[in-house]
Amino acid sequence: MVHIHYDLSLVIGSILFALLACLMVVSLEQLLFRGPQQKLHKVILVTSGLVLGVAIWCMHFIAIFASHFPEPFSIDFWLTLTSYFIAFIASTFAIWLITRPTLSFARLIMGAVLMGLGISGMHYTGMLALELPSYHIQYDAMLVLFSIIFAICGSGLTFWLTFKYKAAIKYQFWLKLCIALMLSITIVGMHFSGMTATRFVKHATDLITLNQSGYSLILFTVLLVTSLIFIAAFFVAVLEQRLEERNLQLYNANQELAKQAVRDNLTKLPNRLYLAEYAHFLFTNHRYNDQKIAFLFIDLDRFKSVNDVFGHHVGDQLLVQLSSRIHAQLNEHQKLLRIGGDEFLLVIEDASLEQAEHMANVALEQIQNSFLIAGKEINISASVGIAMFPEHGNNLQDLLINADAAMLSSKYQGRNTYSVFNYTVDQQETKSLTKLINDLYKAVEEQQFILFYQPKFTTRDHQICGVEALIRWQHPTLGLLTPNMFIRGAEKTGLIIEVGYWVLEQACRQIQIWEKNNAPFFPVAVNLSAVQFEHKHLFTNLEQLFEKYQIDPSHLMIEITETTAMHHIESSILSFERLRQMGIKLAIDDFGTGHSSFLYLKNLPVDELKIDREFIYDLEVDSKEEMILESIIQLAIKLGLVVTAEGVECASQAEILSRLGCQQLQGYLLAMPMEVEQLEHF
Repeated sequence: MVHIHYDLSLVIGSILFALLACLMVVSLEQLLFRGPQQKLHKVILVTSGLVLGVAIWCMHFIAIFASHFPEPFSIDFWLTLTSYFIAFIASTFAIWLITRPTLSFARLIMGAVLMGLGISGMHYTGMLALELPSYHIQYDAMLVLFSIIFAICGSGLTFWLTFKYKAAIKYQFWLKLCIALMLSITIVGMHFSGMTATRFVKHATDLITLNQSGYSLILFTVLLVTSLIFIAAFFVAVLEQRLEERNLQLYNANQELAKQAVRDNLTKLPNRLYLAEYAHFLFTNHRYNDQKIAFLFIDLDRFKSVNDVFGHHVGDQLLVQLSSRIHAQLNEHQKLLRIGGDEFLLVIEDASLEQAEHMANVALEQIQNSFLIAGKEINISASVGIAMFPEHGNNLQDLLINADAAMLSSKYQGRNTYSVFNYTVDQQETKSLTKLINDLYKAVEEQQFILFYQPKFTTRDHQICGVEALIRWQHPTLGLLTPNMFIRGAEKTGLIIEVGYWVLEQACRQIQIWEKNNAPFFPVAVNLSAVQFEHKHLFTNLEQLFEKYQIDPSHLMIEITETTAMHHIESSILSFERLRQMGIKLAIDDFGTGHSSFLYLKNLPVDELKIDREFIYDLEVDSKEEMILESIIQLAIKLGLVVTAEGVECASQAEILSRLGCQQLQGYLLAMPMEVEQLEHF
């Protein structure tokens, strides 16, 4: 039995060659598989496997030639070629594995086993190719098993290190060198541990059968290892293919969900979520090319009527056809989005004002053309508002607000037209109102309101005959605000309900106090808005207030504007009658400015008629105002109503009203609105 000796220089050379080959392997993933060559991924993979297989195969044979065998040897060509093929398979698999985006534990174990078996199969097939005339090879089974386990463990550790530091930025070269060193130690260690397991035994007659059986055993082992490699590689390929298909399906599903999130389900146009990202891109791009961008806010006129008359399914089809019509007129620098129910936004890149106006006309023409839906011919129009970036705003919110303001201007002009945004006083007031509405929510929550009271006086002796409760908003920064500055906003948002009931409760609480003190301020009049007058819980809340504060209902007077009373006259009469049954006094406020009708006035169960200040402002002797007031006052008195004139500011107005028979006066001439303490001292 002969042991093997080595040429140290060639051994060192084989180790360095293995290190360089492995360094090339770990560099391939970054150099070849992360760049623009991804389309040639399979070609590069096979080529890299061929090159790496040659490198590992050459390292093996360099180490073979570094060994001192007992006699000259020859090499079997086909077995040598087979050993290279095994090296090629193992190398290709290794490169494929490290180019995957992730490495699961199952794939790590399978990869380590296949790579270890591939390296071992290459080595022992190469040893089988050695032909010594007087010797045959025997192996130490334990050392052979050790060499295979060593190859598997080393391969697994190399793969794990490769993926653990795959995204590292610092020390990239040294990390690659460590990984290459680990792989080269695996290959070299497996080779020399396999060589240590090798024994060369001289032929003998009594060992012929043993030699043949040993040769057969080695051949069977090589074939078994090779078969296992092919079978395992096949199963890995199948599993990977299925995994890739599932990943592709998941990717497509995620892509579809992402598209649906930024796309309107009905018209398939981009939606408001898409607009935020798109606008950010446009504004960023503007910094480099200084181009203007047009925002056209398109709002359909009376679209609700289409839904009410023809049904929502027809309205939906109209929106789909309309979006298709406009979209067909656009180029690659123009984009149509749906940002609301019947609201669209047309964004034009690198646009002048003239181009924006032209596209507004194009959109209006497309919308004006009749729509044939479900056998019905439907006609509709739109109002368009134009805002230009950066002239009319440098962020998306301001541009949308300004484009919307321009669109409202188109509606005021009669609809079916477009308007360009401009900074007018009205639009500044609209912005101020918007801010006040935003503050109004906090005001209601924190009850930042107070009540002022303005007395009414008898015409003859100027004695107090009641007071009117007037709300004021104690704004934290703007100071005391009168109702005309925020009531409209409260009505738009629905906060008028809460504000109105707060006023009613404060008035009832004050009535309770004045009843205990026998103060001469009754009745206390409270104005109800149209929204609150038609609110379904009005009567229930009034009953609860009377029960809570135990006051005389006749000490409370509710004032309703003439316009509100005449809005739904039949229901108004029923509401007035119920309020009268509760004992509450009723007054018609601002009489003469709304839809006046003496025919209905005789049917309204009211106690007082308040003439609007517009008739008092220019009141002079022998004026037209005097003749009108004389008719109103005389008729109201004959109907049994108390007549009160609002806005009396000078003595001549009071004298004329007194002569005409007006019973009560209210205005700055006699008293201004004041807080409770001032009123009681007054």
